[in-house]
Amino acid sequence: MSYEWPIDPQDLFHERYPQMTTGLLPADVDAVRASIKRMWVEEPGGWVYEWSHLAKRYVGERRHDLATIAYGWAKFPTLANDASRRALQHQLEQYGLWSREFPVDHERRVLHLPMGDTTTPVAVNIFSPKGAAPDTPVLLASGGVDSWKMDLPQIFLAFAQHASLRVIAFDIPGTGESMIPMSPAGSQIVTGLVAEAKALGAHKVGHLGISMGGYFSARSGLAGEVDAAIVLGGPVEAAFDPKREASFGMSDIVGNALGFSQRPQREDVTLMFSAFTLRPLLQLQTNAPMLIINGADDIHIPQHDTLVFEGRKDTQVELLANTGHCAVTRFEEVMPKMIAWMAQRLR
Repeated sequence: MSYEWPIDPQDLFHERYPQMTTGLLPADVDAVRASIKRMWVEEPGGWVYEWSHLAKRYVGERRHDLATIAYGWAKFPTLANDASRRALQHQLEQYGLWSREFPVDHERRVLHLPMGDTTTPVAVNIFSPKGAAPDTPVLLASGGVDSWKMDLPQIFLAFAQHASLRVIAFDIPGTGESMIPMSPAGSQIVTGLVAEAKALGAHKVGHLGISMGGYFSARSGLAGEVDAAIVLGGPVEAAFDPKREASFGMSDIVGNALGFSQRPQREDVTLMFSAFTLRPLLQLQTNAPMLIINGADDIHIPQHDTLVFEGRKDTQVELLANTGHCAVTRFEEVMPKMIAWMAQRLR
């Protein structure tokens, strides 16, 4: 289920340009930006069309890494139509070719994990250090509502290489290859992944959540379900306040993830989203060691959702100045910090 909504594509460039130019040359991003006129049309000047045109150029150059990134932007920010779904399939193909070049062992699996009274298929990408022992600690890792597991392999590679962890990357419910809508009950996916990690032989399991993925790592960390948790730009309480106004189409991105098949009333989204609050878990002191990081200038996540963790046992909180959502413009500083912290907790 999905739907399109009115949005100016230039607003997305305005917000995401620093993220886009992290993996692609600014000149290439600028050229795509200049060519895109409308969001949802399947023709020259359309979002998917122009990003896919760039991706095809990279395919011709056998730059499967860049093609994966460009197709990732083609299907961004959600699978609202057939064109974006095709872009995801192209991204998957290019990712498969790129993964052969990874400096670690890589495997794709489809797990069937418990969900309510049944099971749901969960596609995972597994990054393992060369020669990793069966009891190598596992890091569960995911992105958010619009940046998914195939968009972030450099992050997962870094944890596998530099922290010597086996990384199991997955899409949170309602996104990517997930087959179920996003809901608080979707945290059962994490429970199933922890069990899978233990079945592989891991004695310790950590959880890295980025953006909305940070909601799920905050939940598993607060509940003590994992041995350590990192929350990077995750919403936990204030972000779910029905009175908050969403920016840059986020309300509709979330609406798609929640499973709406046509554009809902804003009140319908905020009512469902308010049920995500982690206030009950915040009132407990059962948490595993946790690292909470975000940028002080985040337009999506209130500072409260980072600072609310201050003073908790075994919890390190960092609200970084002069950067926004997920501290993306200070990522060169944040990555080594997260890797060292998680390695110390799990090894």
